[in-house]
Amino acid sequence: MKIYFASYPSLNLTPGGPNYKITALKSALENLNLRVEYFNMWDFNFKYKEKALFHVFNASISTYPIAINLKKLGIPYVVNPIFFSNHSAKTIKFYCKLEKLSRTIFKRSYSDYELTRSVCEAAEKVLPNTMEESKLLQKALGINLNKIRVIPNGVEKRFKSADPELFQRKYNLKDFILYVGHLGPYRKNSLNIIKALQQIDHPSVVIADSLENWEGKKCLEEIEKTTRIKYLGWLDHDDPLFASAYAACNTFILPTRYETPGRAALEAGLAGAKIVITPHGGTREYFKEWAFYPNVSSVKSIKSNIIKALDSTPHPELVEHILANYTWDRIATQTLELYSELID
Repeated sequence: MKIYFASYPSLNLTPGGPNYKITALKSALENLNLRVEYFNMWDFNFKYKEKALFHVFNASISTYPIAINLKKLGIPYVVNPIFFSNHSAKTIKFYCKLEKLSRTIFKRSYSDYELTRSVCEAAEKVLPNTMEESKLLQKALGINLNKIRVIPNGVEKRFKSADPELFQRKYNLKDFILYVGHLGPYRKNSLNIIKALQQIDHPSVVIADSLENWEGKKCLEEIEKTTRIKYLGWLDHDDPLFASAYAACNTFILPTRYETPGRAALEAGLAGAKIVITPHGGTREYFKEWAFYPNVSSVKSIKSNIIKALDSTPHPELVEHILANYTWDRIATQTLELYSELID
């Protein structure tokens, strides 16, 4: 059995959750003696052989060309849609109906919703990360339940034993508030996050890259106004300081507009941090009652939930819950079982 991993062409221009998931899952599957290869679009001698399967990460306009061409060639694939929206299923469904009507006049008018539906419908299986994502795919885009298999996101066990001393020695900081992510993308809600941190009398650390757009630049300007916020830019995911920051912080925050379900929060939770996270995107399925869920549109709500988290006691139950359900070896085993069913 051989598996090809494929995704959108710009994947490595803005490293984040999808990059990490692909590399971590590949490594975990190889530990199970499975051959996994990154599909190389520049391999002019590529020949598909039987007993092979493509795994496509992301279902959108960016992966539509590869997915539909795989379908045309009769090459089977599964897809992680990485799909969520703050619009309700009813709203999305109504929008798709309007779009279908508009195509009677504008023949080549396709929204990203329609392309996501096409990628999912052509797949052998659709693999959402959460039940909430699964329900949205069914209710909004009409994806058949029989085609769906929920397989969660994972986390590396190494974060459980992360050493806080490394970060504490380098920056003389501990028990701080920590945000890890991006500054600038609309989904990341970064300006509201920075505004909330400005109003809290407690040190905080931001590990993030910044987009060259208005919001990204505005976030950096606001950070400069506040001595309590330490901005470190981006750290390599394998940098020991990264894991050490999780272990050294008091509270990890990810109050974005939605997550599916927030890989960095899983890492921080496994390292023992208290968690403040968006309620949107299936996060409650992972973090249960052991996290704080603010109204992410309200700076006041984000601020108050961070303060509540700082004043709360840690939840060792969250650490055990993550270890029992979301480590990459467990996720890889579930994924391999699915591959075997399809190829057999």
